[in-house]
Formats: sequence, structure tokens, C-alpha cells
Amino acid sequence: MSGNSRSKRTIIVDGVPLPDVLDETMIRGVVHGFYEEIRRDELLGPIFRQRIQADKWPQHLAKMCDFWSATLLRTARYEGRPLQPHLAIAGLGEAHFRRWLKLFRATVRRICP
Repeated sequence: MSGNSRSKRTIIVDGVPLPDVLDETMIRGVVHGFYEEIRRDELLGPIFRQRIQADKWPQHLAKMCDFWSATLLRTARYEGRPLQPHLAIAGLGEAHFRRWLKLFRATVRRICP
């Protein structure tokens, strides 16, 4: 039976199964590391600074940890519709999304085994 439960939890990203060591600590490290990069980024940083006040970052990071925990570990900690707020950002386009993906992938490669 353990083989069955493992196969149900296996998530493939870019053709690679997520590691067995994936846990809340790793998710937190990725989320916090990623958003550190975002905040410093010349293209994405200004957009995030306009949308999230400095004192609201802890809540945003907690919400993003909940999102990724629900998505990757199936914890059901996140409730919401993550796409809607992003669609409302004027001027957000493909270049921004590509940069977001590049930074996210680089952060995952740096932090995850």
C-alpha cells in the first residue's frame, strides 16, 4: 500500500518528481528566498512594491507558504483564487511572467536538493 500512497503524492515538475524530502521547511525556504529575489529584481520589484506595503510582507509570505503547501503537500491550508489578483494588475505581461518563472526556477535549484 505504501507504493500506492507515494504514487498519489508524486508531483512532476519539468519532468522531475518532487523530492521525498519536500516538507514545510523546504517550502518556507523556497517562498522566502524567492520573494527576496523578487523584491530586488529590477523588473518585478517595483510591481510588488506598489502592490504590497512593507508591513504586509509577512502576511503575503505566509499566504504563499499556505498556497505551496496546499499545492505540493495537499494540506488544504490555502483557500482562494490566486489568478484573480494577478489579472487585475495593469501592465503585467509575458515578460513579467517569464522573469517570475526564471527567478522561481533558480530559487528552487538553489535551495532544493
